[in-house]
Amino acid sequence: MPTRPLTVLIAPDSFKGSLTSVGVARALADGWTRARPDDAVLLCPLADGGEGTLEAVAAAGGWEWQDATVADPLGRRITARWLRSVDGTRAVVEMAETSGLSRVAPGERDAVHATSAGLGDLLATVAASGVGEVILGIGGSATTDGGFGMLASLGMEYLPRGSRGGEETAPRGIPDPLDDVSLGDLDPDLGRVRMSVACDVSNPLLGSTGAAAVYGPQKGATEEDVAYLDGRLAHFADLLESAGRQPFPVREIAGAGAAGGVGFGLLAIQDRFDGFSLRPGIELVMEATDFPARLADADLVITGEGRIDAQTAYGKTALGVAKRAAAAGVSCIGVGGGVEPEGIAALATVGAVAVPVVEGPQTVEEAMAAGPAPLERCGERLARLVGIGAIAGMGP
Repeated sequence: MPTRPLTVLIAPDSFKGSLTSVGVARALADGWTRARPDDAVLLCPLADGGEGTLEAVAAAGGWEWQDATVADPLGRRITARWLRSVDGTRAVVEMAETSGLSRVAPGERDAVHATSAGLGDLLATVAASGVGEVILGIGGSATTDGGFGMLASLGMEYLPRGSRGGEETAPRGIPDPLDDVSLGDLDPDLGRVRMSVACDVSNPLLGSTGAAAVYGPQKGATEEDVAYLDGRLAHFADLLESAGRQPFPVREIAGAGAAGGVGFGLLAIQDRFDGFSLRPGIELVMEATDFPARLADADLVITGEGRIDAQTAYGKTALGVAKRAAAAGVSCIGVGGGVEPEGIAALATVGAVAVPVVEGPQTVEEAMAAGPAPLERCGERLARLVGIGAIAGMGP
């Protein structure tokens, strides 16, 4: 008994350490079409604002690659990419491109001295390009400088100001001692930009749930470093909040601790933009990739990420997609490299089903090294299951 052709929207995140979201989407699509070649398969790779965001947005079309010379987390000059819409009105920027943990080798990680100056370099370039709207993903940072380097690159004055051999260099971490900061000469081009920051964490800047305590260790901070970094961030917060024009302290706002405190730095100057917001990364990326329009045509949505686990409930891509699909009345399957009961339960709350890619006992390292083939086979299995359900009167 033949089944009617379906329109299937494949909208996964990356499988970190293995495949980009573009690679995951293509592999699932290849497997699906082997079993159901008459179906229309729409690819919409996604991301949450961290590494891979640029690739996901670019795959949607309508964007052009740009590049700029910036500082990496250790102050070395590198080339970083960003996206500009073909009409020149919008841009997408990824902090991981400039100040990301992937920019430094594991042995180079230095939470005390790593700088967000490269992000400021890139934002200055983007603002000067004439775009009016910027999506900034701040996931995957190597820094814990409260956005100090970013702000210095955007024109913030500070004392004492370091130099080497009479030549100004990108500030490394937050200077110690730091006596004063001033925002009077901040880049005026920022005033023409509406800034939307993709932020998926709710940490404040300071304390036991702050930037240093929660994220510092993965960036190379020792226990002693965490205490030092937290105190240094508190001192910088005192100075920056005094120099700013916000009517209230911003250090306690949810998301201030994101990206080693870059969230705080941006919140402190939010009035310098034409508009400013902190929003879940998956929402911003969905908008940039025209996900809503593609969902409107879909009979089934397949999403996925490296692990569908307890963290899925806290706004990860798979749950964000599943919620949108449920609201549109479209069935959703979540594919995970690893699937745990908590992740299954999180997706079930919105009617989505979690399916593992793994085909037998193996280590995480073996699964990550397997490439696209297991995902292709998973896509084919899902397509055949859908066909069985349709024949039995249970599916589309």
